Amino acid sequence: MPPFRAEHMGSLLRPQELLEVREAIREKGIRAEEAGLAAVEKKAVADVVKLQLDLGFKAVTSGEFNRTRFWGLMWDEFEGTIRLQDAESSMFRLYHPDVVSLIEKDRKVMPGDSVIAGAKLTHSTEKSLANLHELQLVQAAVPQSDWANIKLTMITPAWFHMRYKQGRAYTKEAYSNDADYFKDVAKVYQDELALLYTAGLRNVQFDDPGLAYFCSDKFRQGWAEDADNIGTVDDLLDAYIALYNDSISKLPADFHTGVHLCRGNFIGGRHFAEGAYDIIAQKLFTDLNVNTFYLEYDTERSGGFEPLKFLPKNKYVVIGAISTKLRELEDKEEVKQRVYKAAEAIAEGSGQTREEALKRVSISPQCGFSTHETGYPLTEEDEKKKLALVRQIADEIWGEP
Repeated sequence: MPPFRAEHMGSLLRPQELLEVREAIREKGIRAEEAGLAAVEKKAVADVVKLQLDLGFKAVTSGEFNRTRFWGLMWDEFEGTIRLQDAESSMFRLYHPDVVSLIEKDRKVMPGDSVIAGAKLTHSTEKSLANLHELQLVQAAVPQSDWANIKLTMITPAWFHMRYKQGRAYTKEAYSNDADYFKDVAKVYQDELALLYTAGLRNVQFDDPGLAYFCSDKFRQGWAEDADNIGTVDDLLDAYIALYNDSISKLPADFHTGVHLCRGNFIGGRHFAEGAYDIIAQKLFTDLNVNTFYLEYDTERSGGFEPLKFLPKNKYVVIGAISTKLRELEDKEEVKQRVYKAAEAIAEGSGQTREEALKRVSISPQCGFSTHETGYPLTEEDEKKKLALVRQIADEIWGEP
């Protein structure tokens, strides 16, 4: 059962052939069928699943090879959504870290697409196919007896809320307040997860850059200075925790859930959020009803391990101690010492020995290797070395999958 001792965060570097086919479709207007996308995608996913298995990883993913960006197409498939192209910057919280980095100052727009609710959100089994297709590609590459180990990454239910100014995540015709909007978001997530459970999924990792933003003084200050906001920034955190809990409330007991507090590995290896976990740890670890927290601990910007003392005895933590932004390979013994320090913090908080606490700890890279399609400093060889190091450290500390 997940989490396993050696994990990775989902996205892996795309093969050149897949990128070229996608580019031909995008730039030259060639139809996906003519470009042979289905066959190229199927082979690429099968190859990357084999790579993960050969390296000793159990919770295999598609590498997110079907996606252009890490959040995929799930929200576009929900009934009631509108995709905005080059939306006006006045719609956005201009102190939100990824908005800050993406807004084009001269044009005053958010380039590319962003989704809002233009009508009541509902789930359609006819339209919600992207995650299912991704899962089935991975299932085709592993024995059915191992399907329960497959991990699907899924964007946080708050993704298309936090970036927008108060009340701008939806039209006035769709919703009159956040509470009603959150209720329907939770319902479409419940339906999506139920669909995937029926198809054999037992392991989901929510990717959530937003939770890490609550650790950022800049974001907190921006929120406090924004007169349009209703309530405090901690009220928003409470609302998001409730949204998560509602979204996963119908899941059977054999469905493993985790949340990855991403600090960003954007094109060129940039990151978005700084600030230690201390300010949110107790509330998050105690109140958010997921099984596992995937935390980034590759640099000083993540702070120390002290917040892990708040991890309840029934929850797990995956320490993201290997960088996916820097080509240099980490020192194995140094990383092992960091894992032991994390276990000591957990042991202190739960009255356990370090060895007992270690049973609730795993290791991983801090983020995905390719959260967007292209533009990363690592090569596939670098990626393999990093993943092999994760597996080696896990073997030396725990000696189990």
